[in-house]
Amino acid sequence: MLKQESLVVIIEDQTRRALWEVKNVIDCIPNELWNKLYCEMPLWKHVYHMLHSLDLWFINPRDINFQEPSFHEKDLNNLDVTSEKRLTREDLDSYYNQTAEKIRHYIDDLQDNELLEMPANCDYTKFTLILAQFRHLDSHMGMIMGFIIDDTNQWPRVVGLEKEIPQGDYNKFFE
Repeated sequence: MLKQESLVVIIEDQTRRALWEVKNVIDCIPNELWNKLYCEMPLWKHVYHMLHSLDLWFINPRDINFQEPSFHEKDLNNLDVTSEKRLTREDLDSYYNQTAEKIRHYIDDLQDNELLEMPANCDYTKFTLILAQFRHLDSHMGMIMGFIIDDTNQWPRVVGLEKEIPQGDYNKFFE
């Protein structure tokens, strides 16, 4: 049974599930689709846009100490701007791991009474930022999953609200 004794406990559980699904979807992208264009942008750029938004906006988009990933360059995360630079699966796997760890650490320290506070220099509450990123993540995960399903006829596994998060070896697609 899902623990629901506080808002932060619920946020932590849903974030853990969402981050697992993000990693699974990234792992489901076949190498031959990595650079394929969707809406005039390569699939890796859709993934980077989604991860970059999580990294920047989940905690505080106005954080003066925010550090872009080492490979970042202007507009690399912008789905309206074509980039010459190409990111590898290894680049984005590493970035996913850094971003997921940062978010997990943030939530581990978060308390219910802080959810309506605004981070430094920010016009949005912590709760607003978290919900906005779940909304944004949902949109991009749906698009990326649709690209994968359309090209492979396989549906990436999700865990929903009640399923256990798979550990160890597992089939990354629904059977």
